[in-house]
Amino acid sequence: MKRLVNYIKLIQNENMKIYRRVGTWIMLSFIVLIPILVSLVVLLAGGDDDTTSWPLIMLESYFLFSLIIIFTVVVSSDTVAGEFSRGTIKLLLIRPWSRSAILLSKYIATMMFALFFTIVAFIVTMLINLALFGSTSDSNDLGGIVSTGIVGWGDVLQYYLYQFVTLIIIVTFGFMMSSAFRSSGLAIGLSIGFLFAGNIITGLFAMADKVWVKYVLFMHLDLTSYMDGGTGPIPSHPMTLGFSLGVLAAYFAIFNLISWTVFRKRDITA
Repeated sequence: MKRLVNYIKLIQNENMKIYRRVGTWIMLSFIVLIPILVSLVVLLAGGDDDTTSWPLIMLESYFLFSLIIIFTVVVSSDTVAGEFSRGTIKLLLIRPWSRSAILLSKYIATMMFALFFTIVAFIVTMLINLALFGSTSDSNDLGGIVSTGIVGWGDVLQYYLYQFVTLIIIVTFGFMMSSAFRSSGLAIGLSIGFLFAGNIITGLFAMADKVWVKYVLFMHLDLTSYMDGGTGPIPSHPMTLGFSLGVLAAYFAIFNLISWTVFRKRDITA
């Protein structure tokens, strides 16, 4: 029990490193202010009784999740690579914890950061839009950015859940790159490439009429395509949600295996 309490303190220490940075609070201010400003602009630009909250909630959530992924990747990449660049990794490893335990504490702290930002985004987005526009159901979308048929809490929660799974995979990839190569720049660049180039790469692979295409990571990053009874991101390669989650779980295990294996075996030359 005492060891568990001490390990919780280790995780708390990693969280303190994150939240003591001014940059973290600047990131959080973006997550809070963006939905408020967007909703106010829509209201002042002519929002009336025909304007409903759900499409706007989804539009704002779409952009906020992109930001949350980027912010979490930055934190994830710095939490390991930053220890090497600042020369503090040796001080960290003299503690009575194994390298695996230390790396796990950093990973948990990173995921707690992502979860906290996601919860804040959900609360602020819901409150501001329900307060300004009410909760009348509507089947329209905004600019075609989000799917139609978003009519209530259940749809929004499902959307957030699917997006958070995508966040976990991308951030875990960034964490792996940071652990394996000690380069925060490389980890951030490749992870953001995952985020923004995923749809393009998915479209290219979709043109290949091969069975192995279904096992490519990019084909499964957009789980929101299963909402409203969808068959996946690529109609020409119909899949199920369970299959996509299975593939993502396999990649998740591979990314973490590489992270822990490299970090445990690499010589520390800070």
